[in-house]
Amino acid sequence: MIVIAAAPGDRAAASPVAVHDARSPVRVAPPQTSCYAPTVRIAALDVGDARIGVAVTDARGSGAHAAGVVERVGGRRDFEAIARLVGEPPAGRFVVGLPLNLDDSEGPRARKTRAFGERLAAHFGVPVDFWDERLTTFEATERLRAAGVRARRQRGLRDQIAATIILEEYLAHRPGAA
Repeated sequence: MIVIAAAPGDRAAASPVAVHDARSPVRVAPPQTSCYAPTVRIAALDVGDARIGVAVTDARGSGAHAAGVVERVGGRRDFEAIARLVGEPPAGRFVVGLPLNLDDSEGPRARKTRAFGERLAAHFGVPVDFWDERLTTFEATERLRAAGVRARRQRGLRDQIAATIILEEYLAHRPGAA
């Protein structure tokens, strides 16, 4: 596995936002901070145009649990709804699913998601990591189908299950994970 760190003075290095793609042999290293301490609660988001799926860890930063779905209305109200779903204690870090293309490039949707992540970091004042979310919606649909959930009920659940998958993968690949 190749690890790429941003050069000093690089815009990415100054930002609290970093990309980590576990499915690719190339990985962008997250910032070197104590954010992986077991006392940091982490929230993951699956960001779409209509809904945002939310998943959280427990207060110790372990285990991924679906928290719910935010029906998007825009701006600050989306962030307030996210905060209500995350609950107490608040998240000390966010992980946002980044919709990369199959060739690892970033398209318009990925750019919108990055912009959302930057606003999220500014609003909450905590670091935001991006995680490759390719095929998480497909996997969420398969999990729901295997659990016998009817297609009509899957829409709202799919987004929070996708956020849970993003968080599970993030937790499995962070430093110190077994």
